[in-house]
Amino acid sequence: MRILGHDGPAGVTSDIHPSAVIENGAQIGDGCVIGPFCHIGPEVTLGDNVIVKSHVVITGQTMIGDATEIYSFAVIGEIPQDLKFDGEKTSLIVGARNRIREHVTMNTGTKGGGGITRVGDDNLFMAGCHVAHDVQIANRVIVVNSAALAGHCIIEDDVIIGGLSGVHQFVRIGRGAIIGAVTMVTNDVIPYGLVQADRGRLDGLNLVGLKRKGVSRSDITALRAAFQMLAQGDGAFQERARRLGEETDSDYVQHIVDFILGDTGRSFLTPG
Repeated sequence: MRILGHDGPAGVTSDIHPSAVIENGAQIGDGCVIGPFCHIGPEVTLGDNVIVKSHVVITGQTMIGDATEIYSFAVIGEIPQDLKFDGEKTSLIVGARNRIREHVTMNTGTKGGGGITRVGDDNLFMAGCHVAHDVQIANRVIVVNSAALAGHCIIEDDVIIGGLSGVHQFVRIGRGAIIGAVTMVTNDVIPYGLVQADRGRLDGLNLVGLKRKGVSRSDITALRAAFQMLAQGDGAFQERARRLGEETDSDYVQHIVDFILGDTGRSFLTPG
């Protein structure tokens, strides 16, 4: 079924299966494909070339960026699983070129958390994972099957979160970090960190990820030295980070320093 200008600007053309329910007010971009038995709510905006497979629900005040693909039985933009939520108007904003696989759930924000759950570009959410209210996810993040991000988490660029893992509310995970499978993360994770074990232990650096990204040998050497200083230096963890910032000329090490000295509602996973 071809629909021309479906509740959108003149000239918009989308393929919408006749069994799909598109409520009045929904904005459907050019080149979208919406499969059978989908439900698109009245406050939903789909960018251009969004693909929605069969049996998907997109509801709430939700924006989906260009060329994002959403697979069967995902529920995107439902209200938060937070008993403090009182029906206030909040939203979910998903960027471009994301792949959201089967049974993924993403909730809108809450008034107490700023009102917006936000997902960046080029992320992969594997089957069954959950993104809770007010979570902020950057770009090129991979969340593996059945992992769950609790409310207010911040996930920076290029993070990988292993399958069946859980991230506690308000936790920050720094860019380039990797979380092993079946891991509970209850405190902030430094950029480029490697976390594993059932109760989340900071075991080193994500060296494989750094090498795959093409980080120079000198920067990797600087990161190793920085990790050693954070693990064994004198003073409290933040004091070691401040000294590290005064001594380093590596941008990668500076990312770690800035992260440790930034605002947080949690403590840190520290080297053993």
